[in-house]
Amino acid sequence: MTVEVVTHLESGELWTGSGHAATRPAQPPVSMIERMTLILDAFDGATPTLTLLGLAERTGLPRSTVHRILDQMIRLRWLAHTPGGYRLGMRTLELGGLAAGHNEIRDVVSPMLYDLCQRTGMVGHLGVLDGREVLYLDKAGGRCAATVPTRLGGRMPAHSTALGKALLASLEPSIVEVSFRDRIPQLTPRTICDRTELHRELMRIRHRQGVAVDNEESVPGIGCVAVPIRGRSVAVAALSLSGQIGGERTVLDTARLGRLLVEAADEAGRSLFPRHERSR
Repeated sequence: MTVEVVTHLESGELWTGSGHAATRPAQPPVSMIERMTLILDAFDGATPTLTLLGLAERTGLPRSTVHRILDQMIRLRWLAHTPGGYRLGMRTLELGGLAAGHNEIRDVVSPMLYDLCQRTGMVGHLGVLDGREVLYLDKAGGRCAATVPTRLGGRMPAHSTALGKALLASLEPSIVEVSFRDRIPQLTPRTICDRTELHRELMRIRHRQGVAVDNEESVPGIGCVAVPIRGRSVAVAALSLSGQIGGERTVLDTARLGRLLVEAADEAGRSLFPRHERSR
């Protein structure tokens, strides 16, 4: 096989022409848009997560070029960090590119979420992680839903919510560290806004098999319990139950709610990712 080697247009880098033959242009991409498109096209259903080396091999771009572009694409939410490397980010979802996949999660999980709300009388949420934020895919709870100031399609800082902490705890600590380099905002007096304490809290969640608790950390008077929904060894979403706490109001039975949520999350994981897929 003949490999074409062409001097790159920037800084004397080399275009090696390796990677996906079906999607790679015949000539080295000139514009940033072309390079970004080449990187996005490297992902497919069989490989939703790619390493820096894998992206360089698939695109044929020099690793230094890929690394530089990845930093910008992560900042702009085209891509996101994941334990295995990089995956498509939430901006592609918002533009419709991944809408079908998240609709599938909502279609499968929503009936379980509504059942949990009926059994507990609490407000339920389904959410996914988008960088430092949680994006809500669904909310249930009937009349009680109005007591919790969240909305379908809305966002909350991940570090202040049980949903977000359950998902952050599923990531490698180094990825969390990168995401929270800047100042961590404090929403209430109980919000964890110290990076060291956040890492301790995430470690406690890992030791509790992923069960996370929000004790008035995002909204005064509201408590929440959440667990991740796992598939293919990663957390793809999280489920939570929220209710009013504090003062003379009820204290959440976190152990019972945790068990109910774990059962629902396990069932959701089995439905979304059959055994032969979950073991890959």
